Amino acid sequence: IDRRFKHSLRDNRIELVRASWHELSISVSDVSLSDEGQYTCSLFTMPVKTSKAFLTVLGVPEKPQITGFTSPVMEGERMQLTCKTSGSKPAADIRWFKNDKEVKDVKYLKEEDANRKTFTVSSTMDFLADRNDDGAVVSCRVDHESLNSTPQIAMQVLEIHYTPLVKIISSNSWPEEGQSIILTCESKGKPVPEPVLWTKDGGELPDPERMVVNGRVLSISFLNKTDNGTYRCEAKNPIGRNSTEYVLIVHDVFNTLLPTTVIPSLTTATVTTTVALTTSTTTSATANSTRDPNALAGQTGPDHALIGGIVAVVVFVTLCSIILLGRYLARHKGTYLTNEAKGAEDAPDADTAIINAEGSQVNAEEKKEYFI
Repeated sequence: IDRRFKHSLRDNRIELVRASWHELSISVSDVSLSDEGQYTCSLFTMPVKTSKAFLTVLGVPEKPQITGFTSPVMEGERMQLTCKTSGSKPAADIRWFKNDKEVKDVKYLKEEDANRKTFTVSSTMDFLADRNDDGAVVSCRVDHESLNSTPQIAMQVLEIHYTPLVKIISSNSWPEEGQSIILTCESKGKPVPEPVLWTKDGGELPDPERMVVNGRVLSISFLNKTDNGTYRCEAKNPIGRNSTEYVLIVHDVFNTLLPTTVIPSLTTATVTTTVALTTSTTTSATANSTRDPNALAGQTGPDHALIGGIVAVVVFVTLCSIILLGRYLARHKGTYLTNEAKGAEDAPDADTAIINAEGSQVNAEEKKEYFI
């Protein structure tokens, strides 16, 4: 064996494992980069036999570290995160991930170490801070053949501060007079926004008794037309402020009742009613009109709309009955002549007409007897 084996007696890391005429084995423990090189095994026979082998020592990369991070970061600021690892041989590979999704747009730098055998590798990720990145986990992953498919990973959780995001949610998509409505102002920001401010048409709420603010919720009871307007919700935190608006339009209750109460009754009376069924149709309409107040008892609003609907139904059914009765009488209309009138058709005077009429009656009597 060459000079390395000659020095083995003074290096406790190198041991002779087996020696025979056919095999010579050594073991090296706690391998270092200095152990890399060519090893020669010589068997002193006649002639001398030799065999050579080159030992390659891999440099294991150090655990990576992420630098350049400050906490917290304001939304819109530029961030530069650098991941660095040293001692790899050959040079290690670095990859970036954000919430387990790989980031491709990064810079890669490789430098040779002072021992001229290992490398220091760094990678930089450059991006603008966004509110969607708040709480995201950024990880730097080092892959190297010496790690046996178990990469080294460094992680950093991002903390992004941003202005509030405001949204108004309504409890009633079609508010009507007399009803109530609840407007909820949802605000999300970091730090958490302060209590929100409600205004109407650029000023304070005009009716504090009906318009009650509880935290982020605005409740308005007994709606009327004066409540129409633009309601604004404003939220702020140390980073800034933001607001959103909701346009309230209070609708008339009559617009909702007309299609459900009047139209079905008119359709039934027009299509199916007859002289004989007019009474039952009217009774059905009356019964339906009687049930409607109970069905709408939970709603608040003026009664004149309901009364007007009932009157319209009664008037319409009455008109239909009169028209149908007139058509019935017209079909049975005709000319009816008495016996006296029949005798007077050709008579020159009244006496002759009476005589002719009596004669007709006699003839009628005779014809009856004759036929019997």
